[in-house]
Amino acid sequence: MSDFDVIVLGAGAAGMMAGIEAGKRGRKVLVVDHARDPGEKIRISGGGRCNFTNVNATHTFGRERFLGQNPRFALSALSRYTPEMFIARVKKQGIAYHEKTLGQLFCDGPATQIVSMLTNDLRAAGAAIWTGREVGSIEKTTDGFDVMIGDGRVTASSLVVATGGKSIPKMGATGLAYQIARQFGLAVTDTRPALVPLTFEPGALEQLKPLAGVSTNAVVGHGKTRFEEALLFTHRGLSGPAILQISSYWRDGDAISVDLLPGQDALELFRAARKATPKLHLQTVLSDKLPRRLAQLVGELIDQPGMIGDLSDKKLMAAAEQVSNWRLKPVGSEGYRTAEVTLGGIDTTGLDAKTMAARDVPGLFFVGEAVDVTGWLGGYNFQWAWASGWAAGQAA
Repeated sequence: MSDFDVIVLGAGAAGMMAGIEAGKRGRKVLVVDHARDPGEKIRISGGGRCNFTNVNATHTFGRERFLGQNPRFALSALSRYTPEMFIARVKKQGIAYHEKTLGQLFCDGPATQIVSMLTNDLRAAGAAIWTGREVGSIEKTTDGFDVMIGDGRVTASSLVVATGGKSIPKMGATGLAYQIARQFGLAVTDTRPALVPLTFEPGALEQLKPLAGVSTNAVVGHGKTRFEEALLFTHRGLSGPAILQISSYWRDGDAISVDLLPGQDALELFRAARKATPKLHLQTVLSDKLPRRLAQLVGELIDQPGMIGDLSDKKLMAAAEQVSNWRLKPVGSEGYRTAEVTLGGIDTTGLDAKTMAARDVPGLFFVGEAVDVTGWLGGYNFQWAWASGWAAGQAA
């Protein structure tokens, strides 16, 4: 039997951050993970470059970019551990980075630099790191927690659960955090894949089949929510940043809208073409603005043969509606297999926003993706991981 002050389950972004901060306080820390190496999701993130934060995450509008039953729950941790604070760590380590778009910060080099920074900080804080170890039974004792790890039993006064959600099961995601939460009486909200490609039924796929691999900038909407980013047609449906973003808002049975000419008035475009080039077909006009295969398909959907000069305003209005408000109805998503995060999770009503501690279970903490806090694509979820882990590390 080994005794620690703090056991952290999960050596991902939130778990390592919690372990580092607890260790800095002089706590005897163990960070354990069933994966062979720590920080595996960090390693593969951002195409291997790790979109490690977003500079807008704690701005007033940035705080609206977190979803959950109580999105304001995240504000306490996010306001106390900001993107600037993590950026300072990155700079101190000499890790080169750049801003890509929309406040997203990426490493210039491999994401393993971030993993190394965190593991080095863990060791500097005196924490032990055990990888390739399965977590077994967890029991509450008068002094804290008794945890089976592999074939051995370890104890600690504080237990930080940072095992993530269900996304990317091939990397070992299991939903263990939800089991632990329920074991100790905490509620878990409904979970589903988020930041995930959307899929279509066979009939729609047959129609869209010629577009597989085509990408274009678009505004994708659901209800009042809109995202203007790249859209990618795939063999199974739609992907790309705009689709991943809207997937967090989409629900089964709903349609999404696609504006293929963001920032442009499609009707005015058609009217101008009717006047300037009356002998062109609509498809030809669209091919100047869209990828050729996409222009061809949209032209077929509009179904207005003949020259644009012969089309009435009514017909042009119908064509413009098809281009600027193309309605598509997904039947599902690609699921947790490719989802970047899990939407939903441990109900925040049972947690203290300042410390991430379970209100009714002394010494128990939940951080990161396991909690019902989900950010937009673009570094928001990493910032939540750093901030929630940091908050727990100050108290565990």
